[in-house]
Amino acid sequence: MIEIKKINEICKGKFLSLKEVFFNYKGRLKRWEVCNSMDSVAVLIYDKDLDSLILVKQFRLPVFLKNKDGYTLELCAGLCDKAKPKRVIAKEEVLEECGYDVDESRLKKITSTWASVGTNAANQTIYYVEVDSRDKVNRGGGVDDEDIEVIEIKKEIVEKVIFDESVVLTPGAKFAMLWWLHYKKDK
Repeated sequence: MIEIKKINEICKGKFLSLKEVFFNYKGRLKRWEVCNSMDSVAVLIYDKDLDSLILVKQFRLPVFLKNKDGYTLELCAGLCDKAKPKRVIAKEEVLEECGYDVDESRLKKITSTWASVGTNAANQTIYYVEVDSRDKVNRGGGVDDEDIEVIEIKKEIVEKVIFDESVVLTPGAKFAMLWWLHYKKDK
């Protein structure tokens, strides 16, 4: 049986908080640091007219601190920081980041997955949507000070991109792209 004995909040920011947790696990008192973060949604977009997957390129400071480049290739995504259904948040992110206006009913759930399970156990729900030029209403790029570049990955190089270690591709993006290769590429 697991029993939480004490939780100390070490620090709190806008999107994260760091906590120190003391708990009994199998009769032993243990201590663990936990970074609380919000859950998120992500969307794999396939543009039928471009015959390409649509991803986003963004600068991520934590990556920069490790590789001195900091640019990642990711699914269109966003935090679940609003009191709205996940599909609605996903729809909004597709419009803001990539410029496609799609009805949330077109977003098909692929799965949800847990990331960083040793530190913050964030849950991400991954969706898939097919779009075409009629859905494209703006260039995308994000809102406010987001600096998002929309990237087209042609169908024939998707597998190469997944396994190219020079590309910093997030785990959710790799998973969704592998799912697409298995279930959607030639359908």
